[in-house]
Amino acid sequence: MDLRIFTEPQQGADYDTLLRVARATEDLGFDAFFRSDHYLRMGPELPLPEGAEPPGMPGPTDAWITLAGLARETRRIRLGTLMTAGTFRLPGVLAIQVAQVDQMSGGRVEFGLGAGWFAREHQAYGIPFPEERFARLEEQLAIVTGLWDTKPGDTFTFEGTHYRLTDSPALPKPAQRKVPVLIGGHGAVRTPRLAARYADEFNIPFASLADTERQFGRVRAAAEAAGRAPGDLVYSNALVVCVGADDAEVARRAAAIGRDVDELKANGLAGTPAEVVEKIGAYQAAGSQRIYLQVLDLHDLDHLELISARVMPQLG
Repeated sequence: MDLRIFTEPQQGADYDTLLRVARATEDLGFDAFFRSDHYLRMGPELPLPEGAEPPGMPGPTDAWITLAGLARETRRIRLGTLMTAGTFRLPGVLAIQVAQVDQMSGGRVEFGLGAGWFAREHQAYGIPFPEERFARLEEQLAIVTGLWDTKPGDTFTFEGTHYRLTDSPALPKPAQRKVPVLIGGHGAVRTPRLAARYADEFNIPFASLADTERQFGRVRAAAEAAGRAPGDLVYSNALVVCVGADDAEVARRAAAIGRDVDELKANGLAGTPAEVVEKIGAYQAAGSQRIYLQVLDLHDLDHLELISARVMPQLG
């Protein structure tokens, strides 16, 4: 079972904070550092006490600029997104950006791509938010992977409904022969079909054990229908994490992120190390091979140390 650290910087984290978390991720033996791709804080807008700092300060950071910096300041960990928003970037430009970051990292990038869903951040920063995003996502995947797969010296042309590329030199190339592609979500039909065609890994975010098992089954069935071995894909979950050495520490960490302990235990990985190991085992039995630990307090590096010391060694 791989454990990866997954961050949500739009909630309020600058690059230096993310660098500290990424270095801790590497030093403590986690497999990878991933981040979301959002430009606006999520959550209720509560009245501020006089003189209080507005929520979400110091403001958003860009996912691929962040990963480019981390590519040069880390050595081992994999780097990627859950998920890059397909609405933010043109696919040809995105292929160049990801290939360059892969080169900068020495071949450690993984590429998660989603359709984009958070309308308010598009409104806040003047980003178009088309009504039909899934069809665009399918074309984006065809373009990005097609550009990377084009042999040096050949050109790539694509005629789609939403995008057209003519005689692209399809450069630069990633350092890896194949950048792993992640596709995820809860959709019952189109999402599994798209994963079966393009994904190296399928991720289901914030799902129950029952929903996880059901969705993994759909993806496996879609892979078989596409003539692909279901075992060719990695199956993963993303779950909020809140671990404490004892109940009091669990409660303190839950309060720090504004969550209820019982809710976290029901919907995420929360509790003592023994409780969390047991819950991870249940997800493993449901088919999960990798878990992205959504860490919401990016200043609590002791949290990562505890997981590394008392959860990770029990997972084999």
